Amino acid sequence: MDTARALKLARPFFAGLAAVGLAVGFAVRLAGLDAWSDPIWAIATIPVLMALAVEIVTSLRRGDLGLDIVAALSMTAALAVGQELAAAIVALMYAGGQYLESFAERRARREMTALLSRVPREAVRYRDSQLEEVALDLVLPGDRLLVRQGDVVPVDGTAAGVAVLDQSALTGEALPVQLKLGEAALSGSTNVGEAFDLIATRRAAESTYASIVRLVEAAQRSRAPMSRLADRYALMFLAVTVVLAAGAWLVTGDAIRAVAVLVVATPCPLILAVPVAIVSGLSRAARHGILIKGGKVIETLARVRALVIDKTGTLTLGQARLVETRVTGTVGPAELLRLAASLDQASKHIIAQTVVAEARGRGLTLAIPTEVAETPGEGIEGRVEGRTVMVGGLRFITAKIGPGVAKLAGERPPGAVAAAVSLDGQLAGLLIFADELRAGTEQLLHNLRNLGIERIVLATGDRHEVASFFAAGLSIDQVRSDLTPDQKILVVLAERKNGPVLMIGDGVNDAPALAAADIGMAMGARGAAASAEAADVVLLVDQLDRVLPAIQIARRSRTIALESVIAGMGLSILAMIAAAFGFITPVEGALLQEVIDVLVILNALRALRG
Repeated sequence: MDTARALKLARPFFAGLAAVGLAVGFAVRLAGLDAWSDPIWAIATIPVLMALAVEIVTSLRRGDLGLDIVAALSMTAALAVGQELAAAIVALMYAGGQYLESFAERRARREMTALLSRVPREAVRYRDSQLEEVALDLVLPGDRLLVRQGDVVPVDGTAAGVAVLDQSALTGEALPVQLKLGEAALSGSTNVGEAFDLIATRRAAESTYASIVRLVEAAQRSRAPMSRLADRYALMFLAVTVVLAAGAWLVTGDAIRAVAVLVVATPCPLILAVPVAIVSGLSRAARHGILIKGGKVIETLARVRALVIDKTGTLTLGQARLVETRVTGTVGPAELLRLAASLDQASKHIIAQTVVAEARGRGLTLAIPTEVAETPGEGIEGRVEGRTVMVGGLRFITAKIGPGVAKLAGERPPGAVAAAVSLDGQLAGLLIFADELRAGTEQLLHNLRNLGIERIVLATGDRHEVASFFAAGLSIDQVRSDLTPDQKILVVLAERKNGPVLMIGDGVNDAPALAAADIGMAMGARGAAASAEAADVVLLVDQLDRVLPAIQIARRSRTIALESVIAGMGLSILAMIAAAFGFITPVEGALLQEVIDVLVILNALRALRG
């Protein structure tokens, strides 16, 4: 464990030690043992000061100059001139502020899943006419694997039969893809059809999913670090403090005055008020189903100026929905759906399950099918209430009843899938399924513009005609389609010229771009664990409109934090001037600083309210 992490984990200990030491010192003084109080306060201060010194050295090695230096100077100077009580008060305020910041980060991350939890660890391999479960690293090109229904494809390979795969997490395509013998299957996609055999073409480490994992890690390493709001004021505050303390000492020759300046200058308004405002913002966001991973994230989220957004599962619902029913006049739309869904109850195909769910959602009463025969991946036929019913793809129904299906299919929305239905050997109609735009999307984009988002880009792995179809009429500046995960990173980086970039996505293919963006926001309710882990903000409910309150809460929290910082620094500087002229002793300065702390903390707590 590195030193910085160890010190962060020990923050509760240092805060507790400072609080106990301060209390015990007062207790022994009340008991008449005055000689013991100063040593106790010094003993409580020294561990905090030593930990602070290590943090300062670590920060300076990284090139960071923070507020910690002012706190260290005030504690050191107070101990040096025998002002142990003032030193102990400063130690408590500093350690308490550090603990509060750590608490905010832990609270924001506690509900997160393990990194890439959907990655398969084992594969089912054929060996000597038997099946064996082996570690993924042992799979070699040429091995024949069994991919069961619901399994994630473990390695890149080719289908040794018909396969129906959900590739939405990888490509952004909402509807399942049907593979034929010899067609390529990507690792990370999910088998939503019957079990099939896969001939491995790559090792796990060389497959698509592993490549995306590496992209995520590389993007996180190359990402520009977020800076704390308080640290941006550190240099100015440090300079003012040193000048006033040194000036008071040089002019008057009184070291106590310099100590009083340092004590009253201890930047507790910055150390405490900013974390309080941020924690309040995190708590308020959580009540809206928005998980923000830490204070630096909420500060950066408040400053975003460009938005890159994925399509499937983000801008759209990411699920196949019945968008149109075309009938030939034999039966009405509702009856067509009811008969088709009755038969599809006997199928595990993803579209068949969608048909059944749609019928049940409309309150239709389904019959029990008989004499069912299914051609995997193609279609199904059987008898429903004495009628011969067939449901399947256009080619399947055409092969069964002859031409005429294609004419009825006609024009369809880009990316849509049609299921043809025949009754007693005659074409009865078509069920058209497609992904749908989320309700209120245009209003959301308009509201984001009003919040100061200057540029909005749609970035998707979908085909251009599908992406353009959904982007039509929306307040979108540019549509980028047919993108691979690494190309999405380039889109994010290209938008940096417009200011901090917010990337919103939900699939595995979005994870690298989420990691590379200034702020990555994942649709965590149904999205992939990879995207949730790579993101800085996770929407715990499947509602895109939560983006708006996320930004609003972040901006309000940052504004309140800034108000507290400016007011606290202003009051501290006035108190420092008074101390330099000898009107305030070190202990009085420490107590006055506490009054300032209370005021700025009460102001910071306003971030909890709407």
